[in-house]
Amino acid sequence: MIAMLLRDLKLSVRAGGGALIGVLFFMTVVAVIPFGVGPDLNLLARIGPAILWIGALLASLLGLDRLFQAEREDGSLDLILMQETPLVLTVFVKCVAHWIATGLPLVIASPLLGLFMNMDEVAIGATTLTLLAGTPAITFIGAAGAGIAVALPRGGLLVSILVLPLAIPVLIFGVSAVYAAIQEPAPFLPPFLILVALNLFFAVIGPVAAAAALRLSSD
Repeated sequence: MIAMLLRDLKLSVRAGGGALIGVLFFMTVVAVIPFGVGPDLNLLARIGPAILWIGALLASLLGLDRLFQAEREDGSLDLILMQETPLVLTVFVKCVAHWIATGLPLVIASPLLGLFMNMDEVAIGATTLTLLAGTPAITFIGAAGAGIAVALPRGGLLVSILVLPLAIPVLIFGVSAVYAAIQEPAPFLPPFLILVALNLFFAVIGPVAAAAALRLSSD
């Protein structure tokens, strides 16, 4: 499993720029917002957490369609399906590797982009923490979509269509937890714990659904 994790990390970084493309896309989404809403610093600080979360969600979609595509193209997917290691565990390891290569850099870049949006230290810290707790769920959701679309010629669009509706609860509770941390009377823990629960839920359901989809696609 460790060898597979390291291998997938290398493949994720090499395939199309990996983390660099995701971070650049994330920065681009955040950078164009001030041109649309104007130079109002108070407004930017108020909408900053939501913009960072939307940007991270869209950037996380990049490369999800390639999660199993390399194995499909070189024929190693058939070997993965026939090996003794449970397919669900293999999918889980691939999701973890994909998140480390593409999702974790977004979390690391979020404090800098928070300063760009004129957010204070509390908002930046809460946004970074919620992204750390919530972005893995997007990867696990995307694994199911990638498993369905692995045999399709234009599966990237289908993965995005499948992932976005399921990722809306993660976005809602992630943004809610940040605003709860900023606004003193609102409790931070309830939406944050729900976000963590969603992450754990999709960490179980996502690999199971992806493994089932891969077996169906092989048949």
